[in-house]
This record gives sequence, structure tokens and C-alpha cells, in this order.
Amino acid sequence: MTTTTSDQQHELHVRKRRNLTWVVALGFFGLVFDGYDLVVYGTVLPGFLSDPSRIGPLTPAQGGVLGSYALVGVLVGALLTGTVSDVLGRRRLMLLAYAWFAAAMGFTALAGSATTLGIGRFAAGLGIGALLATTGALVAEYAPPGRKNLFNALTYSGIAFGSTLSALLAILLLDSIGWRGMFLLGALPLVTLFPLAVVKLPESAAWLQARGRHEEAEALAARTGIVLTDDQAASAAGQEETTGTGRSGFAGLFSGGNAAPALLLGFTSVCCLLLVYALNTWLPELMGRAGFSTKGSLSFLLVLNGSAVVGQLIGSRLADRFGPKPVVATAFLLGAVAIGLLTVQAPLGVLLLFVAVAGVGTSGTQTLIYGFVANHFRTTVRGAAVAWCAGFGRLGGIGGPLLGGLLIGAGLALNSTFFVLAALALVGSVLTLLVPRTVRGGR
Repeated sequence: MTTTTSDQQHELHVRKRRNLTWVVALGFFGLVFDGYDLVVYGTVLPGFLSDPSRIGPLTPAQGGVLGSYALVGVLVGALLTGTVSDVLGRRRLMLLAYAWFAAAMGFTALAGSATTLGIGRFAAGLGIGALLATTGALVAEYAPPGRKNLFNALTYSGIAFGSTLSALLAILLLDSIGWRGMFLLGALPLVTLFPLAVVKLPESAAWLQARGRHEEAEALAARTGIVLTDDQAASAAGQEETTGTGRSGFAGLFSGGNAAPALLLGFTSVCCLLLVYALNTWLPELMGRAGFSTKGSLSFLLVLNGSAVVGQLIGSRLADRFGPKPVVATAFLLGAVAIGLLTVQAPLGVLLLFVAVAGVGTSGTQTLIYGFVANHFRTTVRGAAVAWCAGFGRLGGIGGPLLGGLLIGAGLALNSTFFVLAALALVGSVLTLLVPRTVRGGR
């Protein structure tokens, strides 16, 4: 009997590990293309500004507006997904997001004008928004207790990895494949990731339980090795209704004790994404104006995003140990200091070090924020919470390219531009510290 029980436990552990691996891997590679899209426009923007024959004449301000179209799409896609992900499920929305995003990137590669390019960028943003809003919820519902921030960071490190890959491919391939080829690479998920996810991506047993579909949840839990928690069972049985916090989706997110942390985390995400998109869109141009060559400027982009991968993995382990709030606040503070130090006269190696720390305090911090949100709220509002963070936060993503374009177009000194961005990082740190402790039933 002991041997049988031991064998059963081992088999349960193997199934759980296998399915968690698939969830994290598919989420990671999906977000690689989100990160790729984040940076690819910044890599081709200097060419658009200097060569009107590509998509027509562009001023820096117009280039910033065009860069924001994708972010508007992310906002719309994430918020629309937030209204249905806690009702329709995680899996089908992730599959739709993979296919939609890839098709939109292919369309963008064929654009013949700034208007067509903008439409393609907006459409791609819709898919990215849906993916961002759903991935964090699914990972949180498969990750083991005490390691949720780590697995969230492993998954969302795909964004920084994709951003780094985009900058690297631009350095190596942009001259040979052109801007159309750079966008066409973003269509690869349609023939790679999507068919694999159809076969391997599981639904969330916790979501099924929270929707009252107990038999399906138990069957899926048995197949995947997931152990359903008492919190999920209570949510499904409606026991939280008596506390006034049993509503699902956005209705539950903005009621009771959920509202204050949801608003604060939303504005924290706005701050962080404003920094992320301002730097990723305009850093090559800013460093070019500081006297660096085109490939040298792209190297700053490579370091900015490469450092975020390492920083968020270290930060996630600290978040699992000490809680995400102090870690996120500290990361913002480090980012503020590093961005401010970009104004000093220093050797190239020192400047690259400052950029690396800035990457930890911007792109790396956004990943920690997603983990903060995904594990702060209960199952029935988790999808809406991540969607809110990804969607509402995209107001900052929209504002980032616009802010950079306005500051540069207005002739603001290079140092002043960096000081403005450093001040925004300080605001993000303060907002993080104001977030109340985890609400009842949040884990």
C-alpha cells in the first residue's frame, strides 16, 4: 500500500511538473513576440524619420503617434479580454491571441503607408493585449505556492527576451532584410506557436472550479496533477458572496476591498509602461543624438532589455521571500537613479552599466508588477486584475512614445529628457508603497 501511494504521488508530481512546464513555456514564447513587437518599431523608426520613401515623411512627433497605435490596441485588447477571460476561460483566449497577433504582424509587413502601418500596429496590439491579460492568470493558477512570483517572472521574462532578440536581429539583419522583414518575423507564431499550443496548452482547473464546473475541474486536476485549494472551492461554492466579494470579473475587482489596490496597481503599471515604451522607442534616437553610431545606439537597446531578463528573475525570488511590494518599489528607485545617471559624462562601459540598471528598473519591474497583481487577487477576479494592469497600464505605453516625441520635437535638452523619465520612476516607487496588503482570499 505504501509503495502504491508513493508511486501515485510520484506520478502526480510528474504530471503537475509536465503541465506547469508547458504552461510556462508556451506563455514565455508567446510573450517573446510581445517583447519583439515592443522593440521592433523603435529599431526601424530612425529609418522612417530619415527616409520618406519608406512609408512617407514623418516628424518625430508623428513617429511617436504612430508608435502609440500598437499600445492603443493593447489597451483595448486587454480590457476587452478582462471582461470575458474570467467567464470564457484562459486557454481559448490565449489561442486566439497567438493567431490574431501573428496575422496582424504579417499584415503590417505589407504596409505601403503610415496609415496602413498604423492599422497593422493597432491590430497586433489587440492580440498582445489579450495575451498579456490571460497569461499571468493561467500561470498563477498552475504555479506552486511560494514560487508563484518566480514562475510568473520566468514566463514574463519572454517579453525582455523578445525585446533583446529584436534589438539583436536589427543589428544583424536590418540592413539585409529591411523593415518589412523585421515585421514579417513577428508572424512566425502562426506556423509555430499556435499549432503547438492547440495540442499542449491546458485550461485552468482553478478557473473551472471557480465557475462552478466541479466535475470538469476535478477531471482536469487529475490529468494535470494540480491540487485545487480551499480558496478556489469556496469561491466556486459561492461562500464569498456573504462577504460582498464573490462577484467575478471587473465587477468583483472594483468592489469591496479590491478597489483600492486595483486602482493603485493600475496607475503603477501606467508609470512603469510609460518608462518602458519611452525608452524602447526613443533610446536609439537619443543616444544617436548623443553622438553614437546607429549600431552603437541599438546596443544600448540590447543592454536595456537583456538586463531586464536577469533582474526580473532575481527580483522574483526576492518577491517570493519578502513580498512583491518592497521589491517593486526598490526596483523603481534603482531605475530612477540609473536613468538620472545617464546625464553624466562617462565612458561607454559605465553608460552601458547605467542602462542595464535602468532596464531592471523598467522592463524588469513591469514583470514583477504582473506577478504582484496575479497573486494579490482571488481566482474569480484574477483574470480581470491582470487585464486591468496590462490594459489600463497601456495608457503609459501609449504615452511613452508620445512623450519622447514631444520632448525631442520641442528641442528639450538630452539631460532634461532623462530627468523627466527619472522623476516618473520615483512616482512609480511611491505608488507601489501605497498599495494595501493582500485582500481576503487573494491567494
